[in-house]
Amino acid sequence: MMQFDWTGTPAGTVLLALGVGYLCGTIAFGLILTRLFGLGDLRSIGSGNIGATNVLRTGNKKVAALTLLGDLLKATVPILVFWRFGPLAAAAAGLGAFLGHLFPVWLGFRGGKGVATYIGILLGFAPWGVLVFAAVWLGAAKVWRYSSLAALLATLVVPVGYLLMGNLMAAELSAILTILVYWKHAPNIRRLRAGTEGRIGAKG
Repeated sequence: MMQFDWTGTPAGTVLLALGVGYLCGTIAFGLILTRLFGLGDLRSIGSGNIGATNVLRTGNKKVAALTLLGDLLKATVPILVFWRFGPLAAAAAGLGAFLGHLFPVWLGFRGGKGVATYIGILLGFAPWGVLVFAAVWLGAAKVWRYSSLAALLATLVVPVGYLLMGNLMAAELSAILTILVYWKHAPNIRRLRAGTEGRIGAKG
C-alpha cells in the first residue's frame, strides 16, 4: 500500500504547496464569471453559494459550466505543479486548494461547498477516483434526484474505493476532504432529513 512519507519531502516544500494551493482555491470563479457576464452578485441569488450549482440558478448554463471547470482546475493545476516534489507535496497542494475554496480569505472565509474542487483533486492526484465518483453520483441522482445526496454518497464511496485498491495516500486525503464536504453540507443534510431539499430539475 502507498502511505504518506513524512520524511521524503521537506516541510518547507509541503507548506509552500499548501499555501499556493490555498491561494488558487480562493479564486471565486462563480463570482467572477457571473459579474463578467452581467448576471449580478451570485451571493444574492438562490442559495447564495458561490459554486456552479448556484450559478445554474441564474439560467445561464454556459457560465455554470465555466464555473464548474474553473473550480475543478484550480485544484488540479497546483497538484500537477507540485507532483515534481513528490506525492506529499501534491496532496498538500490539493488540500490547500480545497481549504481555499471552502474558506476564502477574500470572502470572509465563506466559500463554496467543494464538490467540483473535490473532483479536481481526484483528477490531479489519482484520476480513476473520478470514475468512481461519477458512477455513484449518476446512479444516486437517477434514483433519488437529489444533487446533494448524490454528492454526499459519492464522496463517501471514493475513499473506500481507494482503500480497496491499495492507495492509502489517496484514501486518507479523500477521507479528509469527505469529512469537510459533509460539514459544509450540514444544511443540506438537515433538509434531506426533513424532506425539504430541492430535487434535481425542480422549479423554484
